Formats: sequence, C-alpha cells, structure tokens
Amino acid sequence: MATYAFLSPEWIGAARTLRSEFATDAEIPASTMRMNLTVEEVPYGEGVVEAHVDTTAGLVEIELGHIDPADVKVTLDFDTARAVLIDNNAEIAMAAFMAGKVRVEGDMTKLLAYQSMPATKAQLEVTAALREITSS
Repeated sequence: MATYAFLSPEWIGAARTLRSEFATDAEIPASTMRMNLTVEEVPYGEGVVEAHVDTTAGLVEIELGHIDPADVKVTLDFDTARAVLIDNNAEIAMAAFMAGKVRVEGDMTKLLAYQSMPATKAQLEVTAALREITSS
C-alpha cells in the first residue's frame, strides 16, 4: 500500500478516498465540530499547512484550506497534529496544550464535547486506515 506524508495533497486525496469507503457506515455524532487548523513546523513545503476538520457527516473529514464558519481554530505543530489526528494520542495533545504548543480560538466547548465522545466503529476503522497510508 502506498504511503504519503501526513497532510500532503496526496495524503488528503488518499484520505478522501478512504472516507468514501466508510461513508455509508458513518453515524452522525451527538456533538459535531468544524475546526480550522494551522499546522506549523511542517517538514515539507512552505512549513505551514492550513487545513480543516469537519465531523458533521459522521467521520473526521480532514481537508486542505480553512472553512467558514468554523466553531474553533487550532494552531499547533506538525508532530502534535499527527499525534492527535492519526495516533489518537490524547495525552500528547493535553501535554502540548499545557505547554502552550496548542493555541485555541473560538468555541472550545465544541472541541471538548467532541473529544469526550467515544469514537464510532466507522471512525475507528477510518483512523486505522489513515495510519496505514501515513508515512513515518
């Protein structure tokens, strides 16, 4: 299976394809979120990637570019973004937040509400598939 650099245009395209395979199994969560991401210290390109996360369709959709309106905007470094979005590592996310490496603007309650919900079967399957296409 081909692997791609996290958040590269190729990775985004492969992630979109994976999500479409699981779309029929998606369950709309009780709490959804639209979040703009500014990812810094990216080891390729210009060093910054602007992306967004949208959970309103039931899966975590990660796409390039910001959306309007967004519930929250998060600025974080590349390694933390990967740990949160690919590895589902909440401990790294919390440590980075406490260290000031994650900056949040907007409705933080939406972010916290979404993070506190258990992942659905489809979300877990998509995340596992995303790990497989993400190069180290």
